[in-house]
Amino acid sequence: MYRASLSHIVKASAIAILCALPTAVFAQDAKVAPIKLTPEEIAEREGRKACKVQICGAFRAKKTGDNINCNITKSWRKAQLDKVMKKARASWPWGPVVCKTNINLKRDDLIKATAEAKFQLDLKPHTIACTVQREKEPANIKFSIAPKVQFENRKATKASLNWGKIEAPTLVKGAIWTATATDNTFNVLESTLVEDINDFISKKCDEVKSDWQ
Repeated sequence: MYRASLSHIVKASAIAILCALPTAVFAQDAKVAPIKLTPEEIAEREGRKACKVQICGAFRAKKTGDNINCNITKSWRKAQLDKVMKKARASWPWGPVVCKTNINLKRDDLIKATAEAKFQLDLKPHTIACTVQREKEPANIKFSIAPKVQFENRKATKASLNWGKIEAPTLVKGAIWTATATDNTFNVLESTLVEDINDFISKKCDEVKSDWQ
């Protein structure tokens, strides 16, 4: 019942490695008034924006310099998780979720990805740590990925997350392991991943164009 929601959180956090943003599955409805952010959520957003500007500067403006290294935090409120689960006719049994990761990207590789006719971007293993608030005690989840993305004509065409070690309580670990093992074998998240990466390089980078031009 909760396997889909856990795998969504894991996938969204994993894509943060590549895009420094959560996936659209957790975005607010355009028709719903935006929620008032807490100071912590504002700080998270600004941190992701700073990283986003660096990545976009490499992808789009071919800006040279030091490699990109930044800490990313993304929180999901229970109300946001309830909304996602409602679409699956289920409910979120726990509280808020916070995920953190350190993004370390080779700037030259990002430049080559959108400059050369063909290029394979191989990222080194990254670790993502999430905390799920529960009634008795929080559940700590830690997992690693080593993404590979193939670019052709300045666009991602193939991608895989290559899940590694998972550390989590038994119940949670079982749900995540099933989803990640399936993806490692059949690469079921590839189409979504490719779409999210291309959307980031085009539309999302346009949102902060004045900061990286």
